[in-house]
Amino acid sequence: MATPEGSVDDIFLPGGRLRLDCFSDDALRALRESLRLARDTRWDSVRSPHVFMGLLAVPDASVRNWGERLQADLSKLLSQFQELFHQEQGEEEAVLVLNREFLSDNVIRLLRDAYSRAVDHQRCKITPMDLLISLLTASNSIVADCFERIGVTAAKLTELAVMAEHTGRGERPV
Repeated sequence: MATPEGSVDDIFLPGGRLRLDCFSDDALRALRESLRLARDTRWDSVRSPHVFMGLLAVPDASVRNWGERLQADLSKLLSQFQELFHQEQGEEEAVLVLNREFLSDNVIRLLRDAYSRAVDHQRCKITPMDLLISLLTASNSIVADCFERIGVTAAKLTELAVMAEHTGRGERPV
C-alpha cells in the first residue's frame, strides 16, 4: 500500500530525499553501494537488482548467513548479477543520490515494504534482511525470477532469509 507523499510515516521527506533515520547503518551501507553499482552497470536509476547487489557487496552477518544457507558465494553471485545487469549503452557517470527521483517505482515500493516489515516486527529501522525479504517477496521480482531460472524458488530464498534473520537475532525460526 502506497503511503501519501509527505506523510510522517513515509520513508521519504517532502522533497523526495530518503529519510536516513529509517535505516540501520548496515542497510544504509547497502543502499549507498547500490548507487555505486547502478553507476558501474551504467544505469541512470537504481533498480531492484542494484539493491540486491548492494546487499551482496556489503553483507551484514544475516545476509552472509543467508548466503551460507543458500550455499552461495556472495562475491561470485554479485559478479554474476553485475554482468547480467551491465549495459553497454548507458550513462558512464550518472549522477545518483538517495532521492525518490533516482529510484525506480519497484525500488520505491521495495523500500516502503521493507519499512512496513520493520514496523510489523517492532523495529524503527529497516535492516538489510527487511530489504532482502521484501525484495524476494515482491510480485514480479526480477531478482527472484533470476533464481527461478536456475531452479531456486522465491519461497525457498525467502525461507532461508527468514531462518538467517532469526539466527542473527538468536531466535529459533518459526
